[in-house]
Amino acid sequence: MAILKLQNGTILTDIQHIAQELASLNIQLNRWSVGENPDLRRLLAQDSLDEDEKSQVLKALDSYFEQLQQTAGYQSRDLIVLNPGIPNLDGLLAKFDQIHTHADDEVRYVIDGEAIFGFVRRDRTQVELTVQPEEYINVPAGTEHWFYLTPARRVKAVRYFISTEGWVPQYTGRKKLLGVRS
Repeated sequence: MAILKLQNGTILTDIQHIAQELASLNIQLNRWSVGENPDLRRLLAQDSLDEDEKSQVLKALDSYFEQLQQTAGYQSRDLIVLNPGIPNLDGLLAKFDQIHTHADDEVRYVIDGEAIFGFVRRDRTQVELTVQPEEYINVPAGTEHWFYLTPARRVKAVRYFISTEGWVPQYTGRKKLLGVRS
């Protein structure tokens, strides 16, 4: 269940209310089931995955990728697996913990663990959205945002791309009013 924290401290957990709060940014938030496949569930329970196991996970979830290919022109996807055992995890995350934009949409489907996206709204207030398992988020190109992990410091997420070049962060220099690095 997604959790949205407003700058004034209000916490929202109802997906309809969260959608209303994020509507001005055109952020899409949906629930996508990973299903009951026991092999997939076993892989999701592991801390780390080798390339073959990542490929198995992606193949098990390909119906979502095919849908995005047909409806929005997505060309590729990958699986990112982050946990405390990853060498230089803080360094990897640091470039996304500052407010930035991207030239393309940032699209993630969290299949295990959780992560936090922060957003600068049109009125310059800020909100943070905790995205949890089986939640899909599409952050439109040009949206000021940041990303970090919750204190559990673990997430498995499928990332969908029209072009990976569009995901290079463009820093805005704006200061975060919410969020604490995990």
